[in-house]
Order: sequence, then structure tokens, then C-alpha cells
Amino acid sequence: MSYQGFPKRPCTEEQDFCAIKKAAAELFRVNRVPQEVERALNELFFHKPGDVYGYLANYFTTLSAPPPISRLNGREIYDSGGKLSVETEVFCIVCNKEKSMSSAAISSQCGSKEISLDWKVQSQERADHVKTAVQWISDPLNNMLKAQNPCDQSEVDQILSNFFMARYLEEKDIQNKKEEESCLSSKSEAVLPSPPSAKTKDKKSVDKGRKSNTAEKSLPPAEPPEPLLRGSLAIGSVSLAVAKTGAQIQDVPLYKYIAALKNKEAPTQFHIPVSLVTLLSCGKNSPGNLSLLEEIILIPKTGQRIRQIITMTLELQKEMMRIINTSTKTGATQAILCNSGAPSVSYERPEQPLDLITEVCTNIGLALGTEIHLALNCAASELMDYSKGKYEVATGVLKTPDELVDLYQTLITKYPAVVALIDPFRREDKEQWEKLSNAIGHSCLLLSDITYKSKVPPLPGVRGHILKHTCETTVSDLIHLASEHQGSVILGTTCSEPCSEDSLSDIAVGLGLDYVKLGGLSGAERMTKYNRLISIEEELAEQGILVSKEKQPPPLFTEKPQEQSTTVESPLSDTAASQLAASASTKKI
Repeated sequence: MSYQGFPKRPCTEEQDFCAIKKAAAELFRVNRVPQEVERALNELFFHKPGDVYGYLANYFTTLSAPPPISRLNGREIYDSGGKLSVETEVFCIVCNKEKSMSSAAISSQCGSKEISLDWKVQSQERADHVKTAVQWISDPLNNMLKAQNPCDQSEVDQILSNFFMARYLEEKDIQNKKEEESCLSSKSEAVLPSPPSAKTKDKKSVDKGRKSNTAEKSLPPAEPPEPLLRGSLAIGSVSLAVAKTGAQIQDVPLYKYIAALKNKEAPTQFHIPVSLVTLLSCGKNSPGNLSLLEEIILIPKTGQRIRQIITMTLELQKEMMRIINTSTKTGATQAILCNSGAPSVSYERPEQPLDLITEVCTNIGLALGTEIHLALNCAASELMDYSKGKYEVATGVLKTPDELVDLYQTLITKYPAVVALIDPFRREDKEQWEKLSNAIGHSCLLLSDITYKSKVPPLPGVRGHILKHTCETTVSDLIHLASEHQGSVILGTTCSEPCSEDSLSDIAVGLGLDYVKLGGLSGAERMTKYNRLISIEEELAEQGILVSKEKQPPPLFTEKPQEQSTTVESPLSDTAASQLAASASTKKI
């Protein structure tokens, strides 16, 4: 008699397997895996690609999650001048694997120029700036941006700006406490008065000069210097690196990515900014006595391609060097290459380099004042001798602000091809800015560098602005400033550019600027940017979306500067914006 026992109970392994199958089915259902696989196979059959698995890989990549930032890496590098700078590298999780997406470095000019500082002091200050920036990138900023979407540029820049403001306020509190302790200490101790500072001596010297010459106008005191907050280089480099990462993720060039950020959508047409090329330098560090003309800049005729501009400039410089080397008529004795990438020539008077350029244009058949125009970067703030209250335009040649107005008027009258003056005075000499604008503004524009003064009121008579991407300036800041000063911004370089970074060209095109100032035609750090402009121009022409923006003849900006827009959104939060407004005059520590 057979005996039928109870049904056999499933073993633990079978139970586990059934659970796994149910979990897998649920996972596939929630993520629509069967439907997507079926669709991928159908499209694969329809297209019959040569690389079957490459096609499938690309198909499923489009369905993958947006790559979040996994970490930042900051490192010390050397810029074109052999000085320490900062580079940021961005890593993201792409298809479940960490991948290096992009790296970026920005201009490493650590504050305003200070020629009198010992080079060892300058080197140590820069080293401290860079060391702090690397620490910021690798620690706090790395933690704050982890898991952030690199395509959300405004959110990333908001985090960066808030972090910078917090560090600024901390540093400000420390400085205030030190000043309070110093005041208490000086009151409690009976000590002799401290010797007057150099600035005080300068002021006393000026006061003494006033007493001896009552007819001479008083010199407005110098605005306080603006040393930068240590580590601020981290902000700009991280912002740019994240923007390059976002462009790479969206598989678009950086200039199109920035244009979409600025215009809220991708434009259908682009134009290439006109390249302003530095021809000569006769500034404070040039070999001759002349100090007034930091840069003599070529403004090419609109409508020319970048290659044409470069070819024309090289022809100009070739003839220029021939004259300098073989003739004593111009008065030049030597020429060296300066930081701007142009020849630095020894001259005594401002008329001499302009006479040289006039002669060169005549020799090669180029119509000066028609085919090309000139701009003069005076960098006058570096020329003020506060002990005498005058500008030292050449060694031993001193001019009061009013006398400098007369000098500029004479130059513009004699050389009508000069259609722009950059920083012809200190910012403090507002009366002379206005006086000069009233005198020559119909034919020559006044431009000012707002890189470190973007929050202060505009100067009277100024019709254009030079802006450089450096320190804590984020991509969102650049977009905001370009929109705020619509049609009157020239993006420029500094004397401390990254060796192989060409993003400045993409930024200028993406912002829709009319002009870009990249320096002279020498040095990899500048030619890389010129070559990138050529590449963008050729790419846009090939796509049929390159247009030539119609411009009036010089001056550069024919319309009066627009009132500051109230419709442009600030890249900062309301809190951060109000904090910045409250501390605009002392933003940098």
C-alpha cells in the first residue's frame, strides 16, 4: 500500500529566487526596461548601423540620469608669466562611473598692480592666495557642490557667491577686531605718535604744494586700495569649470551654452566680436621715458574675418619693426616684448609712437582713420605722483589733471584716427573725466576698466567698459554685467593669463559682445584665444548661422550708454545682493 505524504515545502533557496524574480520584475516595470529594450531593438533594426553595440550604447546613454558632480579637484599651476595660479577639475558620476569632465583656470591677476612691492613679497602674497584657493576648492566647495547638477549654472554660482560673501564677512570681522584692539592698545600705552604713512606724507606734500600755489586745484584723495580676499581665485575657476562641464554634458560648444544661459534659449544666429589687437606698448614699464601709453590698440574695420585682421596686424608689425631697427627718424632706441604680447618701444613723447604708426600705414598703403582706427590705453592711475599731486606722463614730465586734459585734446586733434581712450585719469578725477568727454566725446570715446569696480557708480562721460574674468567673478556675474551694460562692454585679458585656456573667446561670443581685447599677437596664452575665435567663426559659417553685425563707423559705441536695466535678474539671491550692495565700496579684503 503506497503512502502519499504531505506536499513538499519549497526550500529557502527557491523562496529567495522567487523574491529576486519579483523584485527584478518590479524594477524593470518601474523603469520601463522591457518597453525601452523593445524600442531600442526596433530602432536598431530600422537603422541597421555599422556598429550595433555602439548604437545601443548611445541609445541607452540618452536615458541615463543626469551626471551629478561627484567631486572637485583644485591644484596649483603656473600661468603664462611663470606665476602661481589655480586650476579646477570637475568630476561627475556618468553612467555609474566617476569621470573627469573638464578643468578651467582664469586670469590670475591677484589685485591691482603694485610696482613698489618687493618681488619676494609679491611672490609670497600670490602663493598665499593660491594656497587658500586650492584649500577652498578641495574642501568646503567640494562638499557644497557634491551631487549638484552641473547644468544648473545659476544655482552653482549662487552657492559660490554665498560662500564668498560668508568668507568676506568673516574676514571683515577679523579686521575690525584687530583695528579695535589696536585702538585700545594705543590708548592704554603712552607712546610717541607713529611716523606718518607714505600716504599721509603724500597728502602733506600735496597740502604744502597747495599753500605755495593757491591757484592750483586741490587733488581728490586716492580711493582706498582694493587687495583681494585670499582664495577668491577659486570662485571664478570653479564657476567656469562647471560651465564647461554643463556644455559637455549637453554636447554643445561653450559659447552656445553661455548664449543659452544669457538669452534663456539658444540663439539662431551669432556674430563674432571684433578683435582689438595691441600694436605697441609705451607704458610705465617700457624701456623709454614715456609712460602714458600702456597700450596702443588697433581697431580693425568691421566685417573682416579674424584671419584677415591677424594678417593685416602682422604686416603692420613687420613694417614697424623694420623702421625701428633701421631708422632713427622715429627716435626709438630699442624694442622688447611686453606682457601684453606687443613690442614695448623706447620713446620720449606720446606723439612718437603715433607718428610711427602713421608712417607704417603710409608705407603699406593702409588708410589710417578709414581702414583702421586706434585706441589708447593710458592706465593713468599708475602714473599719479601723490607727493607732487601730478601725473608723471614721462620721466620728469609732470601734468596736473587739467593739463592732462589739454594734452589729450591736442593728441586727438592731431591724430583723428584715435577714437577711444581707456582710463585716461584716475577714477577720483571725475571733473576731468567729464571735461574731457565734453571736449572730445563727439569723436573719441572714454572707456574705463570695471573689473574691480563693477558695483560703483559709473564715471561721468564714460561710454564703454573693459571687463576681465578674474578672481570671484562667476559666469553668472559676466552674464549679468554684459546685460546690464548692454552694447558697451569689451571683454579683455590680463597680464597673467592661463597658458592653454581659450574659454575667454567662447565667453565673448556667447555673451554677444561687439568687441574683445586679447592683446598682442605673441605668446601661446593669447594665440590660443585667437585660434579659438577663428575656429568658432569657421564653425558658425559652416552651419550658416554666422551674421555680420551692422555697426556704425567709429567711435566704438555710437549710442550713449543705456541706463542700468531693472529687468535683468541678478545672479545673486536677494540676501546676498543686499549684502553686496551694502559693502560695495569695500567688497574685497
